[in-house]
Amino acid sequence: MPVRLTNRPFEGGFLWQPASVIHAEHSKNSCGKGRHKAAVSLRFSAMHAALHQIHARVSDAVAHQTALRICGGGSKDFHALQLQGEILDTRSLSGIVSYEPSELVVTVRAGTPLVELEAVLAEQGQCLAFEPPHFATRDGDVATVGGMVAAGWNGPSRASVGAVRDFVLGIEIINGKAELLRFGGTVMKNVAGYDVSRLMAGSWGTLGLITEVSLKVLPVVPGEATLRFEDMSQADALQRLNQWGGQPLPLNASCWVPGAGVGTLYVRLRGAVAAVEAACQKMGGTLVEQGQAAMDWVACREQTLPWFTARAAGDCLWRLSLPQTAPQLSLAADALVEWHGAQRWVYAPRSKGEALQAAAQAVGGSASLFRAESPDAITAQALFDQKLAAMQRVHLQLKQAFDPAGIFNPGRTCALF
Repeated sequence: MPVRLTNRPFEGGFLWQPASVIHAEHSKNSCGKGRHKAAVSLRFSAMHAALHQIHARVSDAVAHQTALRICGGGSKDFHALQLQGEILDTRSLSGIVSYEPSELVVTVRAGTPLVELEAVLAEQGQCLAFEPPHFATRDGDVATVGGMVAAGWNGPSRASVGAVRDFVLGIEIINGKAELLRFGGTVMKNVAGYDVSRLMAGSWGTLGLITEVSLKVLPVVPGEATLRFEDMSQADALQRLNQWGGQPLPLNASCWVPGAGVGTLYVRLRGAVAAVEAACQKMGGTLVEQGQAAMDWVACREQTLPWFTARAAGDCLWRLSLPQTAPQLSLAADALVEWHGAQRWVYAPRSKGEALQAAAQAVGGSASLFRAESPDAITAQALFDQKLAAMQRVHLQLKQAFDPAGIFNPGRTCALF
């Protein structure tokens, strides 16, 4: 039976979420139930204490105008204009608040390691369909759920299933006024007011400190296959992907990897077993062994494929976000192509940045520096195009509304705040 916590005032001036639910295995005898309830009570007492400490820290920072650098596991610190402020570690906000497999929703604290959440979902045959990257490549790096949402990054299946923001149902944050706020809920049909929950995805902690998030999860699909198409140029791969995209095929992910003159296209199919089998026969190609394919897609997601690890000295990794139908760009002839053409990775020095941005904008896209020359360096570049006046105005107005004193992550995304 689920254990329910009732409303109770929380020291610090705000209320704890009512009727939080935890599912757990426990004994059917009365002693077993008592031990289970005591364990849950202790666990939620620890959550209360952790949240209170975080809230007190933010309140003190607001009172003294002290900048805070929100930090979970540090796995995405490489991506920033600058890192400044006193570190506010969110890892004490850890644990799953509620999980309803039958309802396809999980509510989890922001400091929970992403790998732990994924393990719990896998036990129930479910997953985060957008395949968030961890990027926990250095010793001590741990991707957290809060960092996953704050970064808004997605894995290979993003073009087919949607982005992380599309799976955020509700969120709890502490804003720059030290107010604990909750937006959204745990259901899809929640349309009252502004959709602030999704706004937090990709905000990089500049609008508020995420303390808890409710996510939509999906069942693991029954059928999956990866096809390999060798000796295929980038232009041919883009054309083929566009043709397949207009057909009723269970396309889930794609990756074109450049080679010596030509490259190799990998396409992952997911869906009903019959649909996947029919697509394999129709599309052709070579079927990749399932175990090897799974490892390759993880390597693609985590940027550990040989293409990502072999770069010339002085080159940066640039991310081009383009329309899927955009043609091959002359400056990105050796790009690694994902998302059916919508995401393209290019190695180039910083001096080529303006040319890459101009080429991407010419076809309706954008280019941004994703990784610096050295793995230990930060990108040291704004995370959005500061030349767009309308975007600047919107960002500044949002910052003023949520964090008027500029307490959270100053300078993380741009020099304006």
